[in-house]
Amino acid sequence: MASIKPSAHLADVRYEIRGALTRRSRELEAAGLPIIKLNIGNPGRYGFETPPHLREAIGQHLRDSEAYGHEQGLEEAREAIAAQQRFRGARGVEVERIFIGNGVSELIDLSLRALLQPGDEVLLPSPDYPLWSAATILNDGKPRYYRCLAENGHLPDPAEIESLITPRTRALVLINPNNPTGAVYPRELLERIVEVAARHRLLLLCDEIYDEILYDGALFQPLAEVAGDVPCVSFGGLSKVHRACGYRVGWMSLSGDPSRTADYRDALQLLAALRLCANVTAQWAVLPALETAPTIGSLTSAGGRLHEARRMILEGVAASDYLDLVTPGGALYAFPRVRADHLAEFDDNAFALRLLEEESVLVVPGSSFNVPHSRHLRLTLLPPPEQMREVFVRIERVLARMASEQKTRAVA
Repeated sequence: MASIKPSAHLADVRYEIRGALTRRSRELEAAGLPIIKLNIGNPGRYGFETPPHLREAIGQHLRDSEAYGHEQGLEEAREAIAAQQRFRGARGVEVERIFIGNGVSELIDLSLRALLQPGDEVLLPSPDYPLWSAATILNDGKPRYYRCLAENGHLPDPAEIESLITPRTRALVLINPNNPTGAVYPRELLERIVEVAARHRLLLLCDEIYDEILYDGALFQPLAEVAGDVPCVSFGGLSKVHRACGYRVGWMSLSGDPSRTADYRDALQLLAALRLCANVTAQWAVLPALETAPTIGSLTSAGGRLHEARRMILEGVAASDYLDLVTPGGALYAFPRVRADHLAEFDDNAFALRLLEEESVLVVPGSSFNVPHSRHLRLTLLPPPEQMREVFVRIERVLARMASEQKTRAVA
């Protein structure tokens, strides 16, 4: 019998954060080998806990969660999100322009499905979080990448962004604070990007899921406040700041001139209704999460666990003969690079496999984030800080072996 062929759309879709390397690490674990995992941004897997008052809110509303809810989300949760967005300076935000989904991942898909015609283009950062590329492709769109180079602090160049715009370009995606680089975008840069979007009548889509995860005085600037009347969709949720990934609660807020986005809002509402509703039970945590100060600050400030893990990474890179790094200002990741002057030949996927097989450390190659010819690795800050020191000892050993092998080949 003929095998069932999957959709041709999937040929260009990648998600190596949970891909072949992760499957291989599971095989090694099953064989009894302990693996140090630096591949995912899933706080609960590293001993972080959701704040107790969010759990309590859910427990108090279990009986209220047994029926389908409003397709856009619980009204009190949407009121809290709208209030947060207005406080941050977003214009035109009302409850009917807030959508709650099963994590930001679902909402990214809905936002693009409501927008794209076959062949439409979406401007994406390189590196990007690969779900953005996948959702663009799966909704018949075409990704076009603007570079966020280490030489520029992993910040985009608005002139390059504008040079990529064609008559088919519909949207411009930003990820701030950035996954995977940790870059935090200054207001002046966002103002220039908004000017580009306004000139070309593009929809702004800003993934702000790491909005409160900041280090050493870095400041988060919400895009919606800068965008003003320019149509903008801002994404947030409970997964990262509130360490509640398994709750699967994300939201998107549509801001800007309502007259320009009325049809788009209605399309989002239709798609939200087709999937009936988001997880009702976990939505009861939204109001208490947003009406109290976030608890993440104790982890990101000096002496906090995330701050200390980041410090260990900075020290590990500084001590390395082979690595450099743009210091991450936010989010849960670092994106070090292997220096070409010390290791001329380098394949990030081959290195990641060797690091796993030879030293039992799992990382994500930079090419997994749609970076061509990548020399980068993404490391999560979530493991215990003391473990980070050992990780860099192991990384250095593999890089030293690779450098020695290259010298041997050159002599031969």
